[in-house]
Amino acid sequence: MTIAIIGGGAAGYFAAIEAKRNCPSADITIFEKAPKMLAKVEITGGGRCNLTNSFRLISDVKHAYPRGHKLMKRLFKRFDHRSAYEWFEREGVGLTTQEDECVFPQSQDSHSIIDCLMGLATRLGVKQKTRHCLDSIARNDDGTLHLCFANGMERDFDRVAITTGGSPKGEGLKMHAMLGHEIEQPVPSLFTFNIKDRNFLELMGTVVEPVIASIPGTKMRAEGPLLITHWGMSGPAALKLSSHAARHLNERQYQSPVAINLGKKSLNRIIETLTNDIYQIEGRGKARDEFVTCGGVSLASIDLHTLESKVCKGLFFAGEVLDVDAITGGFNLQAAWTMGHVVGKHIVEC
Repeated sequence: MTIAIIGGGAAGYFAAIEAKRNCPSADITIFEKAPKMLAKVEITGGGRCNLTNSFRLISDVKHAYPRGHKLMKRLFKRFDHRSAYEWFEREGVGLTTQEDECVFPQSQDSHSIIDCLMGLATRLGVKQKTRHCLDSIARNDDGTLHLCFANGMERDFDRVAITTGGSPKGEGLKMHAMLGHEIEQPVPSLFTFNIKDRNFLELMGTVVEPVIASIPGTKMRAEGPLLITHWGMSGPAALKLSSHAARHLNERQYQSPVAINLGKKSLNRIIETLTNDIYQIEGRGKARDEFVTCGGVSLASIDLHTLESKVCKGLFFAGEVLDVDAITGGFNLQAAWTMGHVVGKHIVEC
């Protein structure tokens, strides 16, 4: 069995490793368009790799996954945060849980995760090729999938997994739409808010916690530390709210009121500025290296048990290429491990 994993990120490596373990005779190759593998994993968590979360503060999965929470709740029954924690420790990566419930390698270095995944894939015999950008997918009469790459290479595979991550401009989703998949328009998620109120910006450099940030007139809200910057609002409270309100704000061209409630009776100047006050969002902060996209291949086009395409047999999807995304705190990488694990099991089944 020949298998192509398109995308050398977290979901791609997990899918390849699990597939190889489930079917050692399979010929598996990871294709990555960039010059190096696992580039996003390298920078997540400020280079320390916030690989999952304890979920202790999450009473409902929908609070962590604004899109795809029903799928994640279903898949977590098979491989959840505890499974991921045990998986990495079993592979020799010691982990630690911070006070904010975010999980990092004890080394506080993302290369501990990268070295684990790349080393394990190599030992198992998974081929890894960079600078291979997929241009098109076609289904052959015999059921195999014909892949064409930008460098001119063409090859047929028995099974293919798409783990390319988010596609902010939607270009990477066109080939999937041509195959018949429904596409949810991609829009930014996890971004900061531009605020022009002078009184607010005079508090630049202040970290306030906890605050409740919300979009008036909606049920969208988030709680956590708020960082006041020279351009507006950042920190977990703003990032979480941006995730929940991603489509709402995009539809309004990032012009919207935002309410901040400090909820404490101290710090007089900050209280006067923030308590139950409403500010105007006037744009979003520039995309960060850890940019997350809301949208992608619709879950309506996917078998929710196997993550195989409903319209193209033998084609699987995992990770942010699907319409699944999360708030900040290690939840997006957990989704990648979970979906990669599921694809790795089913992609080798006959």
